[in-house]
Amino acid sequence: MAVAGGNGVEKRALGRTGYQVTILTIGGAGPGFTPSAGEGTKAFEMAVERGLNMVDIAPSYGEAEARLGPLISKYRDKLVVAEKTMERTKEGAWRELKQSLARLGVKNFDIYQFHAVSSLEELDRIFEKGGALEAFIEARDQGLIKFIGITVHNDMRIVLRALNRFDFDTILIPVNVASMVHPAPENDFRPVLKVAADRDVGVIAIKAIAKGRWPGERRLIGDRQFTTWYEPLEEQADIDRAVWFTLSQEAVATYSMASEVRLWPRVISAGERFRRLSEKEQAEVIDYFREKGVKPLFPE
Repeated sequence: MAVAGGNGVEKRALGRTGYQVTILTIGGAGPGFTPSAGEGTKAFEMAVERGLNMVDIAPSYGEAEARLGPLISKYRDKLVVAEKTMERTKEGAWRELKQSLARLGVKNFDIYQFHAVSSLEELDRIFEKGGALEAFIEARDQGLIKFIGITVHNDMRIVLRALNRFDFDTILIPVNVASMVHPAPENDFRPVLKVAADRDVGVIAIKAIAKGRWPGERRLIGDRQFTTWYEPLEEQADIDRAVWFTLSQEAVATYSMASEVRLWPRVISAGERFRRLSEKEQAEVIDYFREKGVKPLFPE
Protein backbone atom coordinates (compact mmCIF):
# COMPACT_ATOMS: atom_id res chain seq x y z
CA MET A 1 0.00 0.00 0.00
CA ALA A 2 1.25 3.48 -0.85
CA VAL A 3 2.32 5.73 2.01
CA ALA A 4 3.17 9.40 2.16
CA GLY A 5 6.81 10.19 1.39
CA GLY A 6 9.05 13.10 2.33
CA ASN A 7 7.68 16.55 1.52
CA GLY A 8 4.43 15.04 0.24
CA VAL A 9 6.00 12.65 -2.28
CA GLU A 10 4.29 9.29 -1.99
CA LYS A 11 6.32 6.13 -1.44
CA ARG A 12 5.63 2.64 -2.76
CA ALA A 13 7.15 -0.80 -2.37
CA LEU A 14 9.62 -1.58 -5.17
CA GLY A 15 8.42 -5.10 -5.75
CA ARG A 16 10.03 -7.72 -3.50
CA THR A 17 13.20 -5.69 -2.84
CA GLY A 18 12.00 -4.38 0.51
CA TYR A 19 12.71 -0.78 -0.55
CA GLN A 20 10.08 1.92 -0.17
CA VAL A 21 10.83 4.34 -2.99
CA THR A 22 9.32 7.67 -3.90
CA ILE A 23 6.97 7.60 -6.89
CA LEU A 24 9.50 9.80 -8.69
CA THR A 25 13.08 8.72 -9.29
CA ILE A 26 16.02 11.01 -10.04
CA GLY A 27 17.03 10.18 -13.60
CA GLY A 28 20.78 10.46 -13.91
CA ALA A 29 20.57 11.27 -17.60
CA GLY A 30 19.31 14.77 -16.81
CA PRO A 31 22.39 15.98 -14.92
CA GLY A 32 24.59 13.91 -17.23
CA PHE A 33 23.48 15.56 -20.45
CA THR A 34 22.74 19.11 -19.38
CA PRO A 35 25.38 21.46 -20.87
CA SER A 36 26.10 22.98 -17.47
CA ALA A 37 27.54 20.73 -14.77
CA GLY A 38 26.38 23.19 -12.14
CA GLU A 39 22.82 23.16 -13.43
CA GLY A 40 22.81 19.36 -13.29
CA THR A 41 24.11 19.05 -9.75
CA LYS A 42 21.75 21.82 -8.57
CA ALA A 43 18.81 19.89 -10.04
CA PHE A 44 19.94 16.75 -8.23
CA GLU A 45 20.19 18.58 -4.91
CA MET A 46 16.75 20.10 -5.46
CA ALA A 47 15.23 16.66 -6.09
CA VAL A 48 16.76 15.25 -2.91
CA GLU A 49 15.52 18.24 -0.94
CA ARG A 50 12.01 17.64 -2.31
CA GLY A 51 12.14 14.12 -0.88
CA LEU A 52 13.09 11.88 -3.82
CA ASN A 53 15.00 8.86 -2.52
CA MET A 54 15.98 6.85 -5.61
CA VAL A 55 18.44 7.56 -8.41
CA ASP A 56 18.82 5.69 -11.71
CA ILE A 57 22.16 6.22 -13.42
CA ALA A 58 24.33 4.71 -16.16
CA PRO A 59 27.84 5.12 -17.64
CA SER A 60 26.21 6.02 -20.96
CA TYR A 61 24.46 9.08 -19.49
CA GLY A 62 27.03 11.62 -20.57
CA GLU A 63 28.87 13.05 -17.56
CA ALA A 64 26.38 11.65 -15.03
CA GLU A 65 28.74 9.42 -13.07
CA ALA A 66 31.48 12.04 -12.85
CA ARG A 67 29.10 14.85 -11.90
CA LEU A 68 26.87 12.93 -9.50
CA GLY A 69 29.46 10.66 -7.88
CA PRO A 70 30.27 13.05 -5.01
CA LEU A 71 26.56 13.71 -4.39
CA ILE A 72 25.52 10.06 -4.49
CA SER A 73 28.35 9.25 -2.10
CA LYS A 74 27.25 12.12 0.15
CA TYR A 75 23.60 11.02 0.25
CA ARG A 76 24.23 7.26 -0.02
CA ASP A 77 22.34 6.41 3.18
CA LYS A 78 19.24 8.21 1.89
CA LEU A 79 19.20 6.82 -1.63
CA VAL A 80 18.28 3.63 -3.42
CA VAL A 81 20.92 3.54 -6.16
CA ALA A 82 20.14 1.78 -9.44
CA GLU A 83 23.07 1.44 -11.88
CA LYS A 84 23.22 -0.05 -15.38
CA THR A 85 25.58 -1.56 -17.91
CA MET A 86 25.32 -2.10 -21.65
CA GLU A 87 28.06 -4.71 -21.52
CA ARG A 88 26.83 -8.16 -22.54
CA THR A 89 29.84 -10.31 -21.63
CA LYS A 90 30.96 -11.45 -18.21
CA GLU A 91 34.33 -9.75 -18.54
CA GLY A 92 32.87 -6.48 -19.80
CA ALA A 93 30.17 -6.36 -17.13
CA TRP A 94 32.67 -6.96 -14.33
CA ARG A 95 34.94 -4.23 -15.67
CA GLU A 96 32.15 -1.66 -15.93
CA LEU A 97 30.64 -2.56 -12.57
CA LYS A 98 33.95 -1.93 -10.79
CA GLN A 99 34.42 1.29 -12.74
CA SER A 100 30.97 2.58 -11.78
CA LEU A 101 31.46 1.70 -8.11
CA ALA A 102 34.71 3.68 -8.12
CA ARG A 103 33.22 6.65 -9.94
CA LEU A 104 30.30 6.93 -7.54
CA GLY A 105 32.43 6.26 -4.49
CA VAL A 106 30.13 3.57 -3.08
CA LYS A 107 30.67 0.00 -1.87
CA ASN A 108 27.66 -1.52 -3.60
CA PHE A 109 24.59 -0.85 -5.71
CA ASP A 110 21.07 -1.59 -4.59
CA ILE A 111 20.07 -2.54 -8.14
CA TYR A 112 22.26 -3.40 -11.12
CA GLN A 113 20.55 -3.58 -14.49
CA PHE A 114 21.14 -4.85 -18.00
CA HIS A 115 20.67 -1.56 -19.84
CA ALA A 116 18.58 -1.06 -22.99
CA VAL A 117 18.30 -4.66 -24.16
CA SER A 118 16.93 -4.14 -27.66
CA SER A 119 16.80 -7.59 -29.29
CA LEU A 120 16.44 -11.27 -28.53
CA GLU A 121 19.98 -11.71 -29.82
CA GLU A 122 21.25 -9.38 -27.09
CA LEU A 123 19.24 -11.32 -24.54
CA ASP A 124 20.86 -14.55 -25.70
CA ARG A 125 24.32 -13.00 -25.33
CA ILE A 126 23.55 -12.05 -21.74
CA PHE A 127 22.42 -15.57 -20.84
CA GLU A 128 25.01 -17.58 -22.76
CA LYS A 129 28.15 -19.08 -21.19
CA GLY A 130 30.52 -16.20 -20.49
CA GLY A 131 27.61 -13.76 -20.69
CA ALA A 132 27.00 -10.80 -18.42
CA LEU A 133 24.51 -12.64 -16.22
CA GLU A 134 27.39 -14.68 -14.79
CA ALA A 135 29.07 -11.46 -13.61
CA PHE A 136 25.82 -10.17 -12.11
CA ILE A 137 25.26 -13.33 -10.10
CA GLU A 138 28.85 -13.41 -8.86
CA ALA A 139 28.65 -9.72 -7.90
CA ARG A 140 25.41 -10.38 -6.02
CA ASP A 141 27.00 -13.29 -4.17
CA GLN A 142 29.89 -10.99 -3.20
CA GLY A 143 27.58 -8.24 -1.95
CA LEU A 144 28.55 -5.72 -4.63
CA ILE A 145 24.97 -5.61 -5.89
CA LYS A 146 21.78 -6.52 -4.06
CA PHE A 147 19.17 -6.95 -6.78
CA ILE A 148 19.24 -7.64 -10.51
CA GLY A 149 17.15 -5.74 -13.05
CA ILE A 150 16.69 -5.29 -16.77
CA THR A 151 15.70 -2.27 -18.85
CA VAL A 152 14.03 -2.43 -22.25
CA HIS A 153 12.96 0.63 -24.22
CA ASN A 154 11.69 -0.53 -27.60
CA ASP A 155 9.83 -3.87 -27.42
CA MET A 156 7.80 -5.23 -24.53
CA ARG A 157 7.99 -8.75 -25.98
CA ILE A 158 11.68 -8.79 -25.06
CA VAL A 159 10.77 -8.05 -21.44
CA LEU A 160 8.31 -10.92 -21.36
CA ARG A 161 10.91 -13.28 -22.80
CA ALA A 162 13.48 -12.08 -20.25
CA LEU A 163 11.09 -12.62 -17.35
CA ASN A 164 10.51 -16.17 -18.55
CA ARG A 165 14.26 -16.85 -18.52
CA PHE A 166 15.29 -15.28 -15.21
CA ASP A 167 13.65 -14.14 -12.00
CA PHE A 168 14.48 -10.44 -12.29
CA ASP A 169 13.88 -8.29 -9.23
CA THR A 170 13.12 -5.11 -11.19
CA ILE A 171 12.28 -3.98 -14.70
CA LEU A 172 12.54 -0.51 -16.22
CA ILE A 173 10.22 0.07 -19.20
CA PRO A 174 8.22 2.81 -20.93
CA VAL A 175 4.85 3.09 -19.23
CA ASN A 176 3.17 6.07 -20.81
CA VAL A 177 -0.06 7.35 -22.24
CA ALA A 178 1.55 7.69 -25.69
CA SER A 179 1.77 3.91 -25.96
CA MET A 180 -1.94 3.56 -25.29
CA VAL A 181 -2.87 6.09 -27.98
CA HIS A 182 -1.99 3.37 -30.51
CA PRO A 183 -1.21 0.09 -28.68
CA ALA A 184 0.96 -2.44 -30.52
CA PRO A 185 2.86 -5.56 -29.42
CA GLU A 186 6.05 -3.48 -29.18
CA ASN A 187 4.66 -0.79 -26.88
CA ASP A 188 1.81 -2.44 -24.96
CA PHE A 189 3.10 -2.52 -21.41
CA ARG A 190 -0.04 -4.09 -19.92
CA PRO A 191 0.99 -7.77 -20.29
CA VAL A 192 4.36 -6.95 -18.70
CA LEU A 193 2.74 -5.18 -15.76
CA LYS A 194 0.46 -8.18 -15.23
CA VAL A 195 3.46 -10.53 -14.98
CA ALA A 196 5.27 -8.05 -12.72
CA ALA A 197 2.31 -7.83 -10.38
CA ASP A 198 1.93 -11.62 -10.25
CA ARG A 199 5.64 -12.14 -9.46
CA ASP A 200 6.14 -9.03 -7.28
CA VAL A 201 8.72 -7.54 -9.65
CA GLY A 202 9.51 -3.87 -9.04
CA VAL A 203 8.54 -1.65 -11.99
CA ILE A 204 10.39 1.56 -12.79
CA ALA A 205 8.55 3.54 -15.48
CA ILE A 206 10.18 5.81 -18.06
CA LYS A 207 9.02 8.10 -20.89
CA ALA A 208 5.89 9.23 -18.99
CA ILE A 209 5.92 12.71 -20.54
CA ALA A 210 6.82 11.66 -24.09
CA LYS A 211 4.77 13.47 -26.73
CA GLY A 212 6.37 11.60 -29.64
CA ARG A 213 9.54 11.60 -31.69
CA TRP A 214 10.96 14.96 -32.64
CA PRO A 215 9.65 16.20 -36.00
CA GLY A 216 12.08 15.54 -38.86
CA GLU A 217 13.61 18.99 -38.85
CA ARG A 218 14.41 18.75 -35.13
CA ARG A 219 15.82 15.25 -34.92
CA LEU A 220 19.35 16.61 -34.83
CA ILE A 221 20.44 17.31 -31.25
CA GLY A 222 21.44 20.88 -32.01
CA ASP A 223 17.94 21.68 -33.28
CA ARG A 224 16.07 20.45 -30.21
CA GLN A 225 14.69 22.67 -27.49
CA PHE A 226 15.27 20.02 -24.81
CA THR A 227 17.92 17.35 -24.22
CA THR A 228 15.40 14.50 -24.37
CA TRP A 229 15.75 12.30 -27.48
CA TYR A 230 11.95 12.48 -27.83
CA GLU A 231 9.74 15.56 -27.82
CA PRO A 232 8.38 16.01 -24.27
CA LEU A 233 5.16 17.51 -23.02
CA GLU A 234 5.76 20.99 -21.60
CA GLU A 235 2.57 22.41 -20.11
CA GLN A 236 2.03 21.72 -16.41
CA ALA A 237 -1.53 20.48 -16.95
CA ASP A 238 -0.36 18.03 -19.61
CA ILE A 239 2.54 16.83 -17.47
CA ASP A 240 0.08 16.31 -14.60
CA ARG A 241 -2.18 14.15 -16.78
CA ALA A 242 0.69 12.11 -18.21
CA VAL A 243 2.52 11.52 -14.92
CA TRP A 244 -0.69 10.66 -13.09
CA PHE A 245 -1.62 8.22 -15.86
CA THR A 246 1.72 6.43 -15.55
CA LEU A 247 1.61 6.28 -11.76
CA SER A 248 -1.96 4.99 -11.84
CA GLN A 249 -0.91 1.78 -13.59
CA GLU A 250 -0.93 -1.23 -11.29
CA ALA A 251 2.54 -2.55 -10.39
CA VAL A 252 4.33 0.72 -11.24
CA ALA A 253 6.40 1.77 -8.24
CA THR A 254 8.14 4.86 -9.55
CA TYR A 255 8.73 7.02 -12.62
CA SER A 256 12.33 7.95 -13.48
CA MET A 257 12.28 11.58 -14.55
CA ALA A 258 13.17 12.69 -18.07
CA SER A 259 16.66 13.69 -19.18
CA GLU A 260 15.81 17.41 -19.10
CA VAL A 261 16.36 19.02 -15.72
CA ARG A 262 14.43 22.15 -16.71
CA LEU A 263 11.27 20.03 -16.70
CA TRP A 264 11.97 18.42 -13.33
CA PRO A 265 10.21 21.11 -11.21
CA ARG A 266 7.02 20.54 -13.22
CA VAL A 267 7.31 16.76 -12.93
CA ILE A 268 7.98 16.95 -9.19
CA SER A 269 5.02 19.27 -8.78
CA ALA A 270 2.85 16.69 -10.54
CA GLY A 271 4.23 13.96 -8.29
CA GLU A 272 3.61 15.93 -5.11
CA ARG A 273 -0.02 16.45 -6.15
CA PHE A 274 -0.52 12.92 -7.49
CA ARG A 275 -3.91 11.28 -7.26
CA ARG A 276 -4.74 7.87 -8.69
CA LEU A 277 -6.89 8.06 -11.78
CA SER A 278 -9.91 5.82 -12.18
CA GLU A 279 -10.22 3.62 -15.28
CA LYS A 280 -12.71 6.13 -16.70
CA GLU A 281 -10.31 9.01 -16.08
CA GLN A 282 -7.45 7.07 -17.66
CA ALA A 283 -9.54 6.49 -20.78
CA GLU A 284 -10.32 10.21 -20.89
CA VAL A 285 -6.59 11.03 -20.65
CA ILE A 286 -5.85 8.70 -23.57
CA ASP A 287 -8.57 10.38 -25.67
CA TYR A 288 -7.29 13.82 -24.69
CA PHE A 289 -3.75 13.12 -25.82
CA ARG A 290 -4.89 11.34 -28.98
CA GLU A 291 -6.69 14.56 -29.92
CA LYS A 292 -3.49 16.52 -29.20
CA GLY A 293 -1.51 14.38 -31.63
CA VAL A 294 0.58 12.44 -29.11
CA LYS A 295 2.14 9.35 -30.71
CA PRO A 296 3.97 6.24 -29.44
CA LEU A 297 7.76 6.17 -29.56
CA PHE A 298 7.73 2.54 -30.68
CA PRO A 299 7.18 1.13 -33.19
CA GLU A 300 8.46 4.03 -35.28
